This record gives sequence, structure tokens and C-alpha cells, in this order.
Amino acid sequence: MRVLTLGAGAIGGYFGGRLSEGDTDVTFLVREARKRYLAANGLRIESQFGNYTTPVKAITKDEIDRPYDVVLLTCKAYDLPSAMESVRPAVGAETAILPLLNGLAHIDALNAEFGAHRVLGGIAKIAATLTPGGVIKHLNDWHYITFGEQSGELTDRVKSLKAAFDRTPVIASAVPDIMQAMWEKIVHLTTVAGMTCMMRASVGEISRVDGGSEAMIRFLQSNSEIADREGFRPSEAFMLEFRKLLSDETSAYTASMLRDLERGGPVEADHILGFMLGKARHHGLDDTLHRLAFLHVKAYEQRRAACRL
Repeated sequence: MRVLTLGAGAIGGYFGGRLSEGDTDVTFLVREARKRYLAANGLRIESQFGNYTTPVKAITKDEIDRPYDVVLLTCKAYDLPSAMESVRPAVGAETAILPLLNGLAHIDALNAEFGAHRVLGGIAKIAATLTPGGVIKHLNDWHYITFGEQSGELTDRVKSLKAAFDRTPVIASAVPDIMQAMWEKIVHLTTVAGMTCMMRASVGEISRVDGGSEAMIRFLQSNSEIADREGFRPSEAFMLEFRKLLSDETSAYTASMLRDLERGGPVEADHILGFMLGKARHHGLDDTLHRLAFLHVKAYEQRRAACRL
């Protein structure tokens, strides 16, 4: 199996690096500066599940010379159009594209561009960052990847990809209900991103304020109702887990969207909060919290744009 990983940052670098560690043939599609860094230093992962440094194959988009079996897509949602153009020469008749993007809107875009038969559903549960020194630093004990065919079929390519991850520390699951899992993730993500961005605080900090947990759980219920209306009702186990999380006064958990916002970077406002706001309106549901969360991050985008002029 030949795997092309778009980028060698926190997510692509971690999962692509672990596949390389498990003797899978991995190539990283990167920009010129990252290519020079990797040539000089190799790919470097620091993790409680084992540090790993290795030379890797890294190319720029002009150096793609043939299709790959799997394209691992780990860009931010707002970079999807340019990402699709970058990987296009690597996509052949039998290529499987595994996107690990937040949200769901990217699935329709990839289906339209490459055909649904090439596009897997996928989610990653990991907290990692690329340090200023170029090291991929794994931040907690999450290192899960879940994927499957949109059709629900457990195909040979899905089984082969799971077998490749099984040779690594990553906990991989090949599932027949990936779209259910993706809807549960966006319920989780919208709730945590919306609330931690609005409050500029962690889950624990919000919980320690009178009414904080209740507000987060109310937003969780609203997002769960949207998923239910779409035909993907979150399981009771999922809801129990996240009610518990949103009531934990010791939790330091924040969404990556808040971390992006606090460093002054771009955010996935439209792809997460805007997407769910649109779904709430489509189904005639109360959209008060969705409107406020979306307004908050869109106002941030306006200020960020003004400061960059």
C-alpha cells in the first residue's frame, strides 16, 4: 500500500509518521520549506506512546508522478479547495481518499470532485501540535482514527488500511457506520467549539461558573436534535459521555478552534458553526445558541481581517 499524506503537520505528520513506523510506504506532500526541514531533520514525533524520528520521503505537488493507493487528507476545512488541486495528480481509478477534516461539508465537496466511490469517511481523535521547532508533539492519550466506506461496506481497501494502522501505536477502527460516527463528532465539536470560543474558556472553567454546565449541555442537546433530524441520532452512550465531560469542573479541554482564535489564526467558522446553524434553521429548530456562537467567531474574523490590512 502506497500512502500519500497531505502535509506533515500535527495530524498528517502524526498519523503518516506512525504508518511509516509500521513499515507502510508513506510519502508526505508538503511545501518547499517543510520539505527542506524534513530533509535536514527527519520527521520527529514526541508522544507518551513512544518518540519517533525517521527520514521520510517528502515531495511538492509538482513532483507527483503517479497515483497512490490512499491519499490521507488532513488540511483545515478552509484549505480544502487548494488541497484538492494539490492531490489531484495522485488520484487514480483505484485511489481511496481518506479525509480527516472537521465537520461534514467536505464530504459533498470531495464526492463532487472525485466521485463518492473514491471517498471514505473518517474522523481522528487526537490532540497534537506542531511546535515552532518543527516537532509533532502529542498532547494527551488520544490517538484514535476511525474510517469506513460511505456505503457501509467493509471493503478490502478499508481492511488493508486498518491492518496497516494495527502495526502502529494508533488505535484504528474500520466501521460500517462511519457517517453515524461523523455526525456524533460534529455534535461534539460544535458544542465544545461554540461554547469555549464564546466564553474564551475551557470546559472546566465554564463548568465552575453558575449555570455553565447547564448551558453547555443545553447546546449539546440542540446539536443532538439536529443530528437526529438528519437521520443520525447520537447514541445514549455518546450523550452520557459528553454530559459527563461538560460537567467536569477540572477539565482543561478546549476546542482547537479556540486555540486558533487565541493565536490570531484563521478559524473554521463556516464549516462547523455555520454548517450547524444552517441545519438548525432548515429543520425549524431553536437556533439561539448557534446564532450567538457563529456571530462571535464571524466578528472575530472581521477584526482579524481589519488588523491584517
